[in-house]
Amino acid sequence: MANRVIAADGRRHVFESFYSLIALVFILIACVELCDASTVVDVYRLIQYDISGAPFGSRLASLNHHAASSRSAPGSDLSRTVAVLSLRELNETFIREYIEEGKPLGGLLLLLPQVFRFDSSPAFVDNRDYMDMKKQLVYLEQKLIHSTIQYPVYFAFEDEDLAEVLADIQRNDAAGQPATATTGGYKLIVTSASPKKLAAPTITNIQGWLPGLKADGDSNQLPTIAIVASYDTFGAAPALSVGSDSSGSGVVALLEIARLFSILYSNPNTRGRYNILFGLTSGGPYNYNGTQKWLRSFDQRLRESIDYAICLNSLSSGENGLWLHVSKPPENAYVKQIFEGLSNVAEELGVKVGLKHKKINVSNSRVAWEHEQFSRLRVTAATLSGLSVAPNLLENTGGISDKSEFVDETAVVQGVKLVAESLARHIYGQEGKNINIFADNSSLAVSPSYIGSWLDLLSRTPRVAPFLSKDSPFITALKKELADHVVEVNLQHDVIDGMFTFYDSTVNTLQIYQVASVTFDLLLLLVLGSYLITLFSFLVITTRGVDDLISLFRRPPSRKAKAA
Repeated sequence: MANRVIAADGRRHVFESFYSLIALVFILIACVELCDASTVVDVYRLIQYDISGAPFGSRLASLNHHAASSRSAPGSDLSRTVAVLSLRELNETFIREYIEEGKPLGGLLLLLPQVFRFDSSPAFVDNRDYMDMKKQLVYLEQKLIHSTIQYPVYFAFEDEDLAEVLADIQRNDAAGQPATATTGGYKLIVTSASPKKLAAPTITNIQGWLPGLKADGDSNQLPTIAIVASYDTFGAAPALSVGSDSSGSGVVALLEIARLFSILYSNPNTRGRYNILFGLTSGGPYNYNGTQKWLRSFDQRLRESIDYAICLNSLSSGENGLWLHVSKPPENAYVKQIFEGLSNVAEELGVKVGLKHKKINVSNSRVAWEHEQFSRLRVTAATLSGLSVAPNLLENTGGISDKSEFVDETAVVQGVKLVAESLARHIYGQEGKNINIFADNSSLAVSPSYIGSWLDLLSRTPRVAPFLSKDSPFITALKKELADHVVEVNLQHDVIDGMFTFYDSTVNTLQIYQVASVTFDLLLLLVLGSYLITLFSFLVITTRGVDDLISLFRRPPSRKAKAA
């Protein structure tokens, strides 16, 4: 009896050892793919949004497919494949088929040159090559944000690891060995929950004053001149949209103009008889929704006191000078006054200023320029911009390609001088006189270093409104800076117009694995299985004998036999 118990106990231990080894083997096989991680990178998802319920952008976020390159065989089925392409490889055919026409694709990973990173200084590149890449990226962004794409689209920046991965993928594709579950290759995985709608995304307007000086006994309200700039951006990847020129240059110009006039208005002897209202508005890409809400918050008395408003936009974009865009006819007294004042100063500075008149359609909610929101409320306004033509919806709104390297700081400095000087001559009644109030090397000189430092900050700060909270450090910094120069600075929080809906999941982590083929896995399983069976048999024979080994495979007696 004791011998049978000992024998049974020995067999149990052998079985436990065997099962432990089998479990270990399956764990190792399951981890074959996971142990060959090639690289891990941050990726930035194409924006997902709706306009009046119509979907745009990338509608998915999670990714789990093998990779392919531009060298895949023509006509290949890529519906379960992630296309990995550099910006230089993109061509019109791919854009038309997979972006515009919606041909099935498992996913798209677009590799951008390092020069488009906003958080690092790029190495020297040929300026012509740089400009060509910028034009290509601008074109691509517009195609992406105006298309409905039913697969995940991500951006990443080229580096040595990704270059090596892409080179391997291209070699395999060129050799006619694309990555599949059977052949192995590279697998791209982004683990992400389904994107969710942003609930009540906010926009924040920042307002400040420089009050003018009333004459003794004058009870009338002083006239007001408004200087306005929209500070937020929009682009194909919200986490990369810093908008150095649009809208960064306008914000910087407004802050510098506020600084200059704060010096004049701090002294009663040089304080003008005009109030100056400064407005940093949000929601610019969305028909200047923040500007509309800001203006509607004014009481009638304030609105009627505004002689005119000057909106600043994309000041360094003009290759042939600047353009004054207006909605009212050029014959309008205020429009004529603004344009003549700017033209006189521009001539002294050697800058060209042209006039563009575009009527507004009150029945159409589309707003191309910020001043059009003023015009809808019958307030005279104009936009000073380097752009000669009104942009389309979500165009020229500070996307990935709008980097500080493309901003001409000298042009921004000239734009500040132009606006500040013409404004000061109007306020102090010096129109048509050869006087330089903001002369270089004086205490009132425009500061290139101040402009450069704020351009640098804006060029490193993504500012897509729905993803910029009302208590973000950037908004706090803007408010503080404006408060250093003007008074009665306050914030106005509101919700973006309901026609726009946005979704989260803008930044994720991409894991790239070099996976073995199924054939390799099966061969490995066969070898390990054979080895374990041999090892198990040897252990049983040496410890318990051949009879015990045979008994393991003998059919156990039935319950009836046991009962008998």
